[in-house]
Amino acid sequence: MSLANLGPSGFQPGAWRWLIERVWRLEHAFERSRAAAKPEDDTRIRIFFVMAFFGVCFVALGLGASVAALLSNAGKGNGFMASTEGARGDLVDRDGRLLAVDLTHYALYVDPREVWDKGEARRALGRALPQIPAKRLDKAVYGDRRTFLIGGLTPDEKDAIFNLGLPGISFEDQERRMYPLGATASHLVGFVDSGGKGLAGAERALDKPIRQAAGGGGPTVLSIDIRVQAALEDELRKAAMEFQPKGAVGIVTNVHTGEILGLASYPDFDPNKAGAATDDQKLNRAAASVYEMGSTFKAFTVAIGLDTGVATPASTFDAREPFKLGYRTIHDYHAAKAILTLVEVFKHSSNIGTAKLAEGVGATRLSQYFAKLGLTKPAIVELQESARPLTPRKWDVDAVASTSFGHGMNVSPLALAAAMGPLLNGGTRPPLTILKLASGVRPEGPRVISEETSQQMLRIMRANVIPGEGGSGGKADVPGLTVGGKTGTGEKYDPAIRGYNHQRQVSSFAAVFPTEGPIEADRYFVLILLDEPKGTAATAGFSTGGWVAAPAAGRVIARIAPFLGVKRRAEILTVATSPNVNPGTGL
Repeated sequence: MSLANLGPSGFQPGAWRWLIERVWRLEHAFERSRAAAKPEDDTRIRIFFVMAFFGVCFVALGLGASVAALLSNAGKGNGFMASTEGARGDLVDRDGRLLAVDLTHYALYVDPREVWDKGEARRALGRALPQIPAKRLDKAVYGDRRTFLIGGLTPDEKDAIFNLGLPGISFEDQERRMYPLGATASHLVGFVDSGGKGLAGAERALDKPIRQAAGGGGPTVLSIDIRVQAALEDELRKAAMEFQPKGAVGIVTNVHTGEILGLASYPDFDPNKAGAATDDQKLNRAAASVYEMGSTFKAFTVAIGLDTGVATPASTFDAREPFKLGYRTIHDYHAAKAILTLVEVFKHSSNIGTAKLAEGVGATRLSQYFAKLGLTKPAIVELQESARPLTPRKWDVDAVASTSFGHGMNVSPLALAAAMGPLLNGGTRPPLTILKLASGVRPEGPRVISEETSQQMLRIMRANVIPGEGGSGGKADVPGLTVGGKTGTGEKYDPAIRGYNHQRQVSSFAAVFPTEGPIEADRYFVLILLDEPKGTAATAGFSTGGWVAAPAAGRVIARIAPFLGVKRRAEILTVATSPNVNPGTGL
């Protein structure tokens, strides 16, 4: 039956003819009653007619409402029940913990034409809303038209003002985006403008699906674990308080899935009050800032040397004298003045040994591997803040030497995290993501290095952290866990002196745990970075990655391992302190 053939209230034309005929018959019955001088029959008939008429009307209204409810587009996203403009769905962490939600707040209006005692109303509102400037209150109370006074009132704040019993005061509902955890995960979650448009973080990157979810599509589930996030932020903040850097970054990823389990940028801000935060506080240093990462890049150079067959873990490099390459003379920070194996080059963080390895690899292959690692483009991730790196204009011998140990090339911390994935997961590079993936899903990424090279890198990075073995990352060790990693200390270029300033450093530690087990075992990457930290008496004045970032990374790993299902093992304590371990061979 076509709705186009229905008359008013859904009746067919034939039904209306039937009803009209009945009305005429009743009217003739009234006339016969009057002619027969039986007014009581006339009254009864009229009462019956009125009741019947209203009954038919109610039935018609019921049928019309049923048709509208069953056949209209209401609630389907394009009908009159669609979600209001600016409404957004909830954001939750990977375990369903609430990160962002739309809550009803209230806007307060004052109509001075309805205010009886303006002086009393002005005093009462001044006491209840001390944050509003006096001139604005005066204009609202003593003006000549209804005026918006303040928005974003919570239900309790609205009730407190309502209970003042002031005439001329009214309220209107307004949806407001709220972040119940305040500054926690603020740079990853982001914030919105007053109209509900995402401006930063996940709110911006996932703006469309979050808006669509407002119609009842369920929450948007992010990849972060709020327990991991809280531990990461706490340890990063402690390190920042101790070493007073300009800024700091912390990242935790799953190296097999690319999921970002935690992302912290210091200083942070409260997205509930984003308008009050400075640009420096809102800057997502993990995604939007680029740094010369220093010796963390040696992990890439060593992996490339192994993968190309230029070197093996037992290959040796003469680091007894400074190395001249192009117009540069390369020195070691702590000169070993010895012939070093590749593993020892890594452990002692030898610039000389790394540059000689890079020379053997050559400019063409080194630049190609850096490109395959994703270091020459913005990190592939949903976050729109992801910054473009600064790379050498020409891959000559000077560029080869510089980039091999993390100078002459600036990348974001997220790009570094993504590039570390292949070294730690078997050789492929899955994209980073801020969305939770289904259980068991491991996205396919392009192969960068062989599985064998990845396994070798896990062992080399572990050797760098084993206590008492002379590695630069010993302060990141966690008893009972197999932690690996690489320190990084990149001196910053200073235009004032037209060179690198030894007093201004970017200090970092790139960690992985657990390093044991099959290559497909669950494994996690942790990065701690401090921008221009200051040494303390406890660090003997040093502000290098091994002193300021490695300890924080170790503390983060110790705290998050239980959340990630990584258990400590007593036998690892024995291996970690065994004097028989020879990282230069047997790796």
